[in-house]
Amino acid sequence: MQIHPVRLSPGDDVRLAVEAILSRCAMRAGFVIQGIGSLSVAQLRFAGAESPTALHGDLEILTLAGSVSPDGAHLHMSVADAHGQVSGGHVARGCIVRTTAELLLALLPEHRFSRELDAATGYAELHIRHEPR
Repeated sequence: MQIHPVRLSPGDDVRLAVEAILSRCAMRAGFVIQGIGSLSVAQLRFAGAESPTALHGDLEILTLAGSVSPDGAHLHMSVADAHGQVSGGHVARGCIVRTTAELLLALLPEHRFSRELDAATGYAELHIRHEPR
């Protein structure tokens, strides 16, 4: 396992940045272990919803975690607004960093993650392969 601390800058899209890091490192499997920071926009898909909801304003990232594969990222986040109201859900593209986002990534060089249709759930679920180098 390779651990990588990452700082994202104002204007970065959180999901796109995480996916790009995996690609740049030529890795096929990773996890965002934790993330904190601030957003100006959060695009979160709430449980059972078909599409994301945009939250605007000064938002603090309380938690950020998930898996990353060449197929993309599966991330969940909770954010608090300026009044302390907390919202959480699935991270969509368009979560824009306001001042900073600090992430801890674990890259797994001996594994390959992919998303494959699971007949039991009807969704593309994480498939894990161990591929020693």
